[in-house]
Amino acid sequence: MSIADPEPRPPAWRLLLDYVRPHRWTLLAGALLSLLTGATGLLLPLVARGLIDDLSHDRAITGALLAMSGLVVANAAVGGLGSYVLRRTAESVVLGARRALSSYLLRLRITAVDRTEPGDLMARITSDTTLLREVTTDSLVGLGTGGLTLLATVVMMGVVDPVLLGVTLAVILVAGTVLGVIVPRINRASRQAQDAIGVMGASLERILGALRTVKASGAEHREERTLHEAAEESWRQSVRAAKWSAAAGNTAGLAMQIAFITVLAVGGARVATGAIQVGTLVAFLLYVFYLMSPIQQVVGAITQYQTGAAALARIREALSLPSEPAAHPAPLPAPGAEPAALAFDEVRFRYADDLPYVHHGVTFAVPARGMTAFVGPSGAGKTTVFSLIERFYDPESGTITLDGLDLRDWELPRLRSAIGYVEQDAPVLSGSLRDNLLLGNPDASEDAIARVLKTTRLDGLVARLPSGLDTLVGHRGTKLSGGERQRVAIARALLRRPRLLLLDEATSQLDAVNEAALRDTVADVARTTTVLVVAHRLSTVTMADRIVVMDAGRVRAVGTHRELVAADPLYAELAATQFLATAG
Repeated sequence: MSIADPEPRPPAWRLLLDYVRPHRWTLLAGALLSLLTGATGLLLPLVARGLIDDLSHDRAITGALLAMSGLVVANAAVGGLGSYVLRRTAESVVLGARRALSSYLLRLRITAVDRTEPGDLMARITSDTTLLREVTTDSLVGLGTGGLTLLATVVMMGVVDPVLLGVTLAVILVAGTVLGVIVPRINRASRQAQDAIGVMGASLERILGALRTVKASGAEHREERTLHEAAEESWRQSVRAAKWSAAAGNTAGLAMQIAFITVLAVGGARVATGAIQVGTLVAFLLYVFYLMSPIQQVVGAITQYQTGAAALARIREALSLPSEPAAHPAPLPAPGAEPAALAFDEVRFRYADDLPYVHHGVTFAVPARGMTAFVGPSGAGKTTVFSLIERFYDPESGTITLDGLDLRDWELPRLRSAIGYVEQDAPVLSGSLRDNLLLGNPDASEDAIARVLKTTRLDGLVARLPSGLDTLVGHRGTKLSGGERQRVAIARALLRRPRLLLLDEATSQLDAVNEAALRDTVADVARTTTVLVVAHRLSTVTMADRIVVMDAGRVRAVGTHRELVAADPLYAELAATQFLATAG
């Protein structure tokens, strides 16, 4: 099964609708409550006009006062409920976006991760998705409810007096032209501010990941400047966006004030000529006041969407990175499962189009069961062999088969469930020792854990730890020594009962005693499974059933230690210099 290229991603507004769709009914309910709030507000000026007319004709105003009081209370109650429903829905949209984005990022191809700063991806899950909260309520709902309320208000103003409505719309049109110039500037500044936050996150992740090196190099102040510059750039762009947002809001407010003054002047003249009654002017002025809210809501929705669109664009960028297909986890091999056979046939590979080839037609075959060691100078392509087997990368040409089946035809979860992989730097995740051991097999029994601990000589460590297996190991396993981290990684791999075990210099940080014990363990494992080892120690190599000698991205020789010492000059040189030259 091949890993397909990513499909074209939808525009920002389509992406927003995808996130909103599961919550459309609650969002609609909140919108209806907001419209009902607006409707109760629209009735107030009409009741007020009736109250003024009653006063003018010496009629009782009790009914009008009760009606106004009821409308005010209903407006507050319905408005509060609508606000809660919308806010809750917005939080649900953010939750859905974070789930979808985090799931996608976990499926990213390693090639995409190689080209992307992890800290920037973290910012897209945290700060960028947070902005969706305001986009959902202030933009999506705000634009809908505010627009409808604005339209309804304009209709009611036209019913009260068409002449004064024309005056009001003329002022609004001028303000709308100004807003058309301001809004794009908000989008640009918001995007640059979010990009700067991503840069700051990437810088912080890089520094914290190598803090010991930074401190030992006396580079704190230089790295501090990098963080501060990114933070200041985000501040500058956020201030710029705030400036244009404030200009947009003030433009709308100023337009309403000018409209009020103009309506008061023109309406006063019409009252003086007897064209309209005082009650009509008061009702229209109340509508002008009421018009401020939906106009500010619409303007706020547009300006807020510019900020949200910048965040959505960054989320869309992350979702356009190449990823592996979504699939359910595959079951681990059953105890005693047949070991795997592996073959490379004329494999050519490079990490990027602008980089040189790492493999130039690599060919070798590994039968099921037994131990195969890969040796060669640094940069020969040994570790890359393991990355290709795991399908972290795909070869540019040639084929790799497992049990005679091309790796591209394997489902990725099924392929990786058959493999145990111990990386060169033996990573340990933050959390407890138990969490790390069970990472690859969460259903492992206590007996299986105990056996693996004894096999990897971790039982003594567990006995010394204050909370045993539940002891926290610190960020990246900093509370463990390098050798202990390696043994944890090996134990984690063994718990998966792999049909193919990949060990990339897995004993490089072990002392002689632990290395010898683990070497015996690997030899035992090799009797029932297929073991591939990248090794730099002669003691590990000599026990291998076969040795693959690599140089400059090619396989130059395959054989046993004794055969290769006699037949291959490079291997003989490595055995005499790089390896521990203590065996013949």
